[in-house]
Amino acid sequence: MHKLLGALSLACVIGLAAFVPAASASTLSNAKVVIIVGPVEGSTASYVSDAASTATVARQYSSNVVTIYSPYATWANVEPALQGAAIVVYFGHGNGWPSPYAPFQETTKDGIGLNAASNAGNSNVKYYGATNLKSSIKLAPNAVVILGHLCYSAGNSEAQNPAPTLTVAEQRVDNMGAGWLQTGARAVISEPYSNEAGWYIQGLFTMNETINALWQSAPNFNHNVQSWTSVRTTWAAIQLDTNPHATGNEHFNRAISGDMNLLTPSVVGIPISSPFGHVTLSQAGGTRVVSGSVQLRSAGPQAR
Repeated sequence: MHKLLGALSLACVIGLAAFVPAASASTLSNAKVVIIVGPVEGSTASYVSDAASTATVARQYSSNVVTIYSPYATWANVEPALQGAAIVVYFGHGNGWPSPYAPFQETTKDGIGLNAASNAGNSNVKYYGATNLKSSIKLAPNAVVILGHLCYSAGNSEAQNPAPTLTVAEQRVDNMGAGWLQTGARAVISEPYSNEAGWYIQGLFTMNETINALWQSAPNFNHNVQSWTSVRTTWAAIQLDTNPHATGNEHFNRAISGDMNLLTPSVVGIPISSPFGHVTLSQAGGTRVVSGSVQLRSAGPQAR
C-alpha cells in the first residue's frame, strides 16, 4: 500500500553520475549524507537504482556517505545512521494525513516506511511515524531532508485515489514535514514523481544560496509556487509548486517546507568546487501567498 506509481525521471542524476571525474580526498567535506530505501515491493529495485545514482553524486562531495537499502533498512539500522546527518534522502512508501485511513496519529504517519525485519524481502513495510522521528532522531543543525517518490509528500494521493484539493494537499505537506523539522532539519523537500536528489546534493555542496532559491532552480521547476505559513511548525513556511500542465495526482509534484531563508553553506559548510561545473540558478518564479487560516491537521480521513 502507498506505492507511488508512474514514470520516474532519472536522466538528470544518471547523466551526472556517468561523467563524474575523480575527486581529491583532500577536497571532500565530512558532512554526513544518509540515503535510505525502504521496502516497496516490486518497485524496490528501481528505487535502489535511484539511490545508487544519488550516492554516486554525494560521494563526489562528502567522505561520509551512508547507504541503507531494503531488505536491510530496519529501524535498528536506520535510527543510529541518521544521527548527525546533514542531508537525508529517503526513497520509499509514504503514509500521510489527511488520507482515507483514520484516525490521525503520528505513531505510524508522516515518517518513514522501513523493513519490519532484516533480510526478509521487500514487502514487509513497517511505518515509523513523526513521533519516532521527534523522539529518537537528532540530525545536524540546519539539515535538509529529501523525500523521493512518497505518496502524500507533495500533497499527492496514492495512485488509485483521487487527487486532493489544494487545501488538503497543503495540509499533507505541512504534516509530512513537521516531524522532520523537529529533528534538527530546517527544510524538507518532496519530489514524488522524479529523482532530483542528486541535483539537490550537488547544489547544497556547491552553491551559496537560500534553499528556496535552490528549490526554485530545480530542473523540474513549474514556475507555479504557492506559499502558506505552517500551522504545525511556527517558524516554517509551506510551498507547493504544482504542475499546471498535469491533471490528477501528478499535478502535485513538488513541495518544500521549512525555513526558506536557510543558506546552503549552513547545511554542509563552505561550498566546494563542483566536478559537474557551475550550477546556474534560474529566475525565481512568482510566489503567491495564500491568506487565511488553515485548520488543525487532524481533521478528515487518514492513511495507514
